[in-house]
Amino acid sequence: MTERPSPTIRVQREDFDAAAEAQALTAARKDIGALVSFVGLCRDEAGALSALELEHYPGMAEAEMMRIAQLAIDRFSLIGLTAIHRFGRIEAGEQIVLVIAAAPHRQAAFDGANFVMDFLKTSAPFWKKEHGQDGSSGGWVAAKDADDSARDRWIKE
Repeated sequence: MTERPSPTIRVQREDFDAAAEAQALTAARKDIGALVSFVGLCRDEAGALSALELEHYPGMAEAEMMRIAQLAIDRFSLIGLTAIHRFGRIEAGEQIVLVIAAAPHRQAAFDGANFVMDFLKTSAPFWKKEHGQDGSSGGWVAAKDADDSARDRWIKE
C-alpha cells in the first residue's frame, strides 16, 4: 500500500509563484500523469473595485484547508496537492488562491482541484471586504448560494 501524500498548505500575506509551486510538486516525480492548477485572481468588478481585504482565522484556516486537502487526496486518489491562500490587502489583478492537484490521470486531477476550490469557498474561515475605486470601503462580502450549490454537488455524489 502506498503512503498517503502529505499536501502542502499555506496561508500567507505575500504573493506566490504558481510555476515554482508546480515545479516543487512535480520535481523528480515520474508517477504524475496530470497536473491541474487553478489561480484565483482579484477582479475589479467592472472598474468599481480597487482591492479586497482578506482576513482569516489563524490556525483554524490552515487546519480546515488541510482537512479539505486530505478529503480530496482520499476521494480522488491524488498523489500530490498544493493549496495556498493569501490574506491582507490584495489589489485588483493580483493572485488570491492557488490549488494544484496531481494525479495519475487527468479527470482525478481536475475533480480534485474543483473539489478543493468548492470547499475552500464555503468551509475555510476566510472573509473578504471590498474596497472601491472611489475610496469607499464596502462591507464584508456575503456567502453566495451558487458557492454552496457548487460544494453540495460533491456531497450528493
